[in-house]
This record gives sequence, structure tokens and C-alpha cells, in this order.
Amino acid sequence: MVQFSQENLAKVEEIIARYPAERQKSALMPLLHLAQEQWGWLSAETMDYVAGLLKLEPIEVYEVATFYTMYNLKPVGKHVFEVCHTGPCMLRGSDDILAYLKEKLGIGVGETTADGLFTLKTAECLGACGYAPMMQMGKYYKEHLTKEKIDRIIEECRTQAAANN
Repeated sequence: MVQFSQENLAKVEEIIARYPAERQKSALMPLLHLAQEQWGWLSAETMDYVAGLLKLEPIEVYEVATFYTMYNLKPVGKHVFEVCHTGPCMLRGSDDILAYLKEKLGIGVGETTADGLFTLKTAECLGACGYAPMMQMGKYYKEHLTKEKIDRIIEECRTQAAANN
């Protein structure tokens, strides 16, 4: 059964307490972030659990989780590359960056490398048009991307993974 850790249950109470009793649904996105942080992705069972905590219908949680690209609805790699593919980034070469990542990692969009290290996704506007082409890696933006920068980013991720094993 899915259940938050005791530490995260305390965070759940703190998050829900931020909102008036009749507006508990406002805690949905922070709770989904917390759930994804604990389990790495949002399974149907996890979303149902969050719905129960907030006294929502599961569909209300599914609607939010499926709308936003920041939520992972299946297991993902240790490093998730979300390449912006809207107009400004495309004009600055995001299609080329995306193609290079596919080739370099040997995966398509929505796929994870066999070693579980990388997942490739696309994202709608990430609000950094002046730094295009760009991608998001977790909390961080990688901007003014080139093939050389992509090579360095991938190598840094691999080095970090090797050091942690």
C-alpha cells in the first residue's frame, strides 16, 4: 500500500494547513510534488492516495497530473531531460538538440535508457525564450544549448552516477 513516510506526512499536514478548509484542493500540486519526490513518479495508486488525503475524486488528481509535464506518470531515469520545443526554442535549434539527444542516448521522446540513467521528454514553454535552445533538468535550466554542451552535461551526469555507486 502506498503511504507517505512519517516525515512526509508531517509535510502533508503543513501544506494542507496553508489553505482554508474549503480550499484544500489548492494543496494538490504541492502534494503531487511531494509524492513524486518520495516515489520518483506518480502511479495510479499514488494519485488515488493523494486524492483520498484531500477528499477529492481521483479524476480530479488525474486531470492535474496528466496536464503538467513536470509530473512523471511512469518510472523515469535518474536524469530527466525536458527539451523545450515551442516556437522560440525551435527557431534557435531545439529540434537539432532534440535529435542529437535521441542519437546520443539511443532513445526517443518518452523513453528511458536501458541503464535507467536518462529519460528524454519534451516540454511546452519553460519561460526562458531568451536563452534558447534550452532544457530543464529537475530544478535546473540548461541554456544556450549546443552539441558540445549536451556532451558535457551527459558526461557530468554519468560521472556523478558512477561516483554515487
